Amino acid sequence: MNRSLCSLFQGLLLLAALVLPAARAADTAPTHTVPDTLAQRIAACTACHGVHGEGTPDSGFFPRLAGKPAEYLARQLHYFQRGLRKYGPMEYTVRPLSDAYMHEIAEYFAQQEVPYTPSPTPKVSAALLARGQALTEQGDPSRKIPPCEACHGSQLTGVAPSTPGLVGLPYDYVSSQLGSWRTGTRAAAAPDCMATIANRLSPEDITAVSAWLATRQLPADMHAQPAGSVTPPLECGVLGNAPASAAPVKGDGA
Repeated sequence: MNRSLCSLFQGLLLLAALVLPAARAADTAPTHTVPDTLAQRIAACTACHGVHGEGTPDSGFFPRLAGKPAEYLARQLHYFQRGLRKYGPMEYTVRPLSDAYMHEIAEYFAQQEVPYTPSPTPKVSAALLARGQALTEQGDPSRKIPPCEACHGSQLTGVAPSTPGLVGLPYDYVSSQLGSWRTGTRAAAAPDCMATIANRLSPEDITAVSAWLATRQLPADMHAQPAGSVTPPLECGVLGNAPASAAPVKGDGA
C-alpha cells in the first residue's frame, strides 16, 4: 500500500471514530415531548390574548377573552372560520378546528377569572367623553340609537349566554370594530343589529363611545348579567329574538 492510500485509509478511520459515537449519542438522546394539555394547544391564542385571556390593553387591538360568555366566544371562532370576520392569524388558527374543539376553547376562556388591566386613556375632550357617556347610557332616540347598556347590561359587563362585556376594552379595538360594522367589513347573523346601530353612528359618535368605554371605571362585579335580564330593543340574530326565516349574513369581517 503506497503512502497516499495509507493516509486516506487512516483519515477514513479517524472520521468513523468521530462520527459513529455522535450518531449513537443522537439515537439515545431523550426526545422532547410537548404536553398534551389544552393550555399548550391554545398557545397560539394566549400569545396575543394573554396566558389566561386577560388581553393586552397596551397593544390596543387584542381584547380580553377571560370571563366572556362561552357562547359568544365560540360564535366568534365560527365567524372567523366562515369568513364573517377577517383577520389572517385568527382565520389560519381556527381553520382546521372542529365545532367541539372551538366550544372547548370558548369554555376554557369563559371560566378564567383574572384581574382587569386598565386600557390606555385616549386624549379626547371632556365634551366628547360626555357625548360618549350619553350614547352609552341613554342612546339617542331621535336617531333610533339605543344605549349600549340596553343589550350589554347595566354595568356593560355583558349578558349571558351570548352578549359580551364592553367595559375595559381598549379604545382602538372598540373603535375599529364599530367602524368595521359601519363599513360592512364585519358581519354577524341576520338581522345584524350591531351593523344597524353602527350605521346610525357618526365617526365622531364612534370616537366618543370608544373613548368613554376605555375610560369608564370598572365595576366591582365584572361578571356577565344572567340570561333574560335585559330585553333587546332591536331584533338581533345573535340573540335569538329574530324571525326564524332570517339567514346568516354572507360577508367580510374585521
